[in-house]
Amino acid sequence: MFISDIAYYACIILAFVPAIVLHEVSHGYAAYRLGDPTAKRAGRLTLNPLAHVDPFGTVLLPLMLMVAHAPVFGYAKPVPYNPSYFQDKRKGDVIVGLAGPAANLAQALLGSAIAWLLYGVAGSLSESNVVFSYFYGLFLPYYVLINLFLMFFNLLPIPPLDGSCIYVYLVPKNRMDIYYKIERYAMPVLLILLFVLPYVFRVSPISMYMGATAGNLANLIYPFNIY
Repeated sequence: MFISDIAYYACIILAFVPAIVLHEVSHGYAAYRLGDPTAKRAGRLTLNPLAHVDPFGTVLLPLMLMVAHAPVFGYAKPVPYNPSYFQDKRKGDVIVGLAGPAANLAQALLGSAIAWLLYGVAGSLSESNVVFSYFYGLFLPYYVLINLFLMFFNLLPIPPLDGSCIYVYLVPKNRMDIYYKIERYAMPVLLILLFVLPYVFRVSPISMYMGATAGNLANLIYPFNIY
């Protein structure tokens, strides 16, 4: 493996870990501020990545995407919360659900702001300092991209992703039992979109969606095109 390959995977991992950790902690913190201590009691308000690792979503899925040089995204163990603590359960569900994607957006904007601040001196510093060249040329772009990938991936309105919280807010209370029945079959649909359709039809709806959303937004907020 060449040094450039090692740097590529290292930068992706270093960008991915804070992206998913802060995503999950934000879910738990939002619930905590709404009066629910469940995540705090479960030790999920920590920045320790080991507390949030999901074997497939945090390890296997990102690794497979990295090897395939596809957009890297994934998920961590869902943060437990109990909406019965909320004064308004449906509104609380939406706030907690959107807190994770909001954290990813904030990180993407932070990464872009740092890139803009360093833009004027990046060329000269990259020539004289190899660590800075990897930081500016690899880590920062991937940090912004991965956070935007995670944000838009989790905003898909497919349970158990965060975007499905909108359904909980919109579905009438007397129809929630129907929603929960449909929710059981949502994960197979997501897996089909991720793996079956690209393999069978050589077309990836998720990659197309990521390019149209995360890719375009990344190019808009970053000093130069990174997607």
